Amino acid sequence: MVDPQQSTSKLQDELTANHGHVPVLRNRVTELLAPAIAHAGPGAVIIDGTLGAGGHSEFFLETFPDAYVIGLDRDVHALEAARRRLERFGDRFVGLHTRFDQFIQPMEEAAESGNVACKAALEQGIADALFDLGVSSMQLDQVARGFAYRVDAPLDMRMNDTEGITAADILNTYSHGDLARILKNYGDERFAGKIAKAIVKEREKRSFSTSARLVELLYETIPAATRRTGGHPAKRTFQALRVEVNKELEAIENVLPLITKRLIPGGRAVFMSYQSLEDKLVKKFFSELCQSKTPPGLPVDLPEYAAKFRLVTRGAEKATEAEIAENPRAAPVRVRAIEALNPDGSCVYDRKETKE
Repeated sequence: MVDPQQSTSKLQDELTANHGHVPVLRNRVTELLAPAIAHAGPGAVIIDGTLGAGGHSEFFLETFPDAYVIGLDRDVHALEAARRRLERFGDRFVGLHTRFDQFIQPMEEAAESGNVACKAALEQGIADALFDLGVSSMQLDQVARGFAYRVDAPLDMRMNDTEGITAADILNTYSHGDLARILKNYGDERFAGKIAKAIVKEREKRSFSTSARLVELLYETIPAATRRTGGHPAKRTFQALRVEVNKELEAIENVLPLITKRLIPGGRAVFMSYQSLEDKLVKKFFSELCQSKTPPGLPVDLPEYAAKFRLVTRGAEKATEAEIAENPRAAPVRVRAIEALNPDGSCVYDRKETKE
């Protein structure tokens, strides 16, 4: 019988470790990854491409006791915290400081230094990969990072705060056209041109440095009727700036072919998106991988042109009402999963045994 007091204590410890949030769709993601781990056997490698606080990785290491996890994160602060959290798993976990689409070189360097997880990934391939996209709860909670628009803070927004341009740099140096473009394309902001014009005018008086001044400008620029019905007026602009600062869409485009090429037959990649631009990139790439390239008119697929992957999820899976009630951050999530087929295009598993 489970001790309710111990159960409550464990949940509180978990919430503290994850900065007040249980990892989004943790159980469902683990269910999606499980067949590949069972198929690969002891020594299977999981890539956690967005390590963050380490909540997903910790659950994988506990659930799959014979598997390795390689965690990737460009944020040195998150990486250090996750390494401390997961050090009890010994060489079954390794954390690499890298943008998730640039992991090959640091993995090779770690393997050359004797790291068993990275060596296994390079020699036998990757069984599973998870990419929980967007900004992490940990980063949102660190006020000085400038991700949150409800608190005045320096306009930084870099996931790796050791290099690259900041949100303030963009606001103070980009042309009107470039500002309007990123606000429209990355934030789906209706008033992109109007906001860009206001930013250029305002920075002539004084450069932007903190978020409160930008938020004030947005309140003044966006019509009152829209402010009353469209959510916080700074949400779209802050999203657009963050995506531009961190080249988030570029990283997704780069990592999709990189990770799928390294999956073993039966291996799976799961992508969790929180905005439409991310999800559209994943959806399009997955769709192309799962299509046969056999010339039209032939009665059967030619092996060399057969699809090399199959979709595991039917469309994009969403969080249940219960999941959202427990974890509000799950509300916008869209989950898509793909599976590598055998070289001849056949499914590795008996589909009747899977639970998609």
